[in-house]
Amino acid sequence: MYSNTQTKPFQYEIAPTFPVQGTLSNSYPNLVAHLITHNIHSIDGFVGVNWGTIIPNLKQEFERQGVAARFIAMDSALKSESAIQDIVSPYLGGNDPLFGKKAGIQLIEYFDTEKLADFQSILANSDSKQGKYTIFYGPGASLVDTSSQLMYIDLPKNVLIQRMRAGKALNLGCSTQTNQKETYKRYYFVDWEILNRHKRSILSRVEILADQQSSHSLPWITGKDLRDTLQTMSQNYFRVRPTFEPGVWGGQWMKEHLTGIDQDVKNYAWSFEMIVPENGILLEADGHILEISFDQLMFQESANVLGHAQQRFDVEFPIRFNFLDTFDGGNLSIQCHPSPAYAKAEFGENFTQDESYYIVDRKEDAQVYLGFQQTIDADKFRSALEESFHSGIAMDIEQYVQKFESKKHQLYLIPHGTVHSSGVNNLVLEISATPYNYTFKMYDWVRPDLDGKPRPLNIDRAFANLNFSRKGDVVKNTLLAQPSEKVLDAQTTRIHLPTHEDHFYDVFRYEFDQDVSIETQGQCHIMMLVEGEAIELTTANGMKRVFHYAETFAVPAAAGSYTLRNLGNGKAKVIQSFVKESKC
Repeated sequence: MYSNTQTKPFQYEIAPTFPVQGTLSNSYPNLVAHLITHNIHSIDGFVGVNWGTIIPNLKQEFERQGVAARFIAMDSALKSESAIQDIVSPYLGGNDPLFGKKAGIQLIEYFDTEKLADFQSILANSDSKQGKYTIFYGPGASLVDTSSQLMYIDLPKNVLIQRMRAGKALNLGCSTQTNQKETYKRYYFVDWEILNRHKRSILSRVEILADQQSSHSLPWITGKDLRDTLQTMSQNYFRVRPTFEPGVWGGQWMKEHLTGIDQDVKNYAWSFEMIVPENGILLEADGHILEISFDQLMFQESANVLGHAQQRFDVEFPIRFNFLDTFDGGNLSIQCHPSPAYAKAEFGENFTQDESYYIVDRKEDAQVYLGFQQTIDADKFRSALEESFHSGIAMDIEQYVQKFESKKHQLYLIPHGTVHSSGVNNLVLEISATPYNYTFKMYDWVRPDLDGKPRPLNIDRAFANLNFSRKGDVVKNTLLAQPSEKVLDAQTTRIHLPTHEDHFYDVFRYEFDQDVSIETQGQCHIMMLVEGEAIELTTANGMKRVFHYAETFAVPAAAGSYTLRNLGNGKAKVIQSFVKESKC
């Protein structure tokens, strides 16, 4: 339905919500009453939470309710900043501007054991019955009392990144920010790893969970209602809140088509449709909205969500969907991704960044760079790349890399080690393994980044991973998915877009006029309507939800089965991806 020439925006929900199985509150009086009733003395939370907007409101409300409360910040029990730096430095990649290694540190290692013991003594000697109430707050507060119920204040990672860019969030245990790239690198490889493990270990003890991304409100939910909601979600469907990022090669398709998107940004290069390490899930009840980080769903319900694949991936969600927009923009860098062994050894990742490009929309001149020319000489290619980098003079990349016409609804396969790039004037749905940071750029068209500085290249890392056997006709024969059709009934066709043997996920497309019923067969299905207006999902458990063109959603394995009903006038086309059975 949506042709190359359409410019009219269509309906796209940028803040999708899931109904809470219970209630949400935005009341400080009710919150404090709940804290007191449940004798909660620990308010734990994620890095980046602005405690300065929370603690004064809590103090004021405790006073109103006749309780003298004492609030003790956990950061006063941290080891010195230099001691913490010594602990984390092995994971920061030295002078590498982009890459480190995922940290195997426990949060308790950040704390001075004597100071933590003092806190435990203070808590043991506090007497709430005499009107005295002690609360420890900040990341690690639950370490003071390791068995009681607690409150947790969450912060979705994309919100944390926004605060970092505004200079309002620091790394855990740091008093200053060096630069944004270093701060983000430490978040990704250290802070998130440590705090996610900590959150997982205490989630069953959470009696209250709150969302602190607003300075004006603190929506919260009880632990029971949160757990009931996550269980219901894990048996029906979910859609994360998408986020959007500009880039040096970014385009205009998303700006022109997606309703509600910020029009003041120069371009949009990426849409994080479902890149779950950074996405959050919005919960709604009675006009209140609370956002949780996606990992909470996995920490509680990974078996329901992943089904057969849970044994392999544990609480890591394996597949991501994201848009790459180059409409009236630029080419992506010429790049590749690491092998599984390299990703594990160098970065601590359990699996690597195997990708594929599905073309959702294009202009007539759009191209995809994929694989090497038959005559590729690795040494000459490397010399040309290095000469271009040092001289700042553009090179003729097509001497070395093949270029294919971009075709709508074609799937281009990019297993690890494959040289590739999207050319100008594509809207690419990138279907990939979840890791998303490990792009080794070899050539970037001699252009600066948005900040005017040269973009870092990773020629050494690329050449440690490039597969030079993917060249000539091998590319045409193995990296362009060859569709096979199966007619399901008079109005439904299922098209298999087989992926490469290195991909652990598979891709199908359902095309139907009216409706189609699908069984999960013990796998989580990640989907997007790539042609049509809207579809209505009905799960076997009876939940219904409408999804519009270009919206990504998932049906967990535990849903069992579901029906998609076409709400548009033309044929609906739905892309579906899931983990291959043989790779679990």
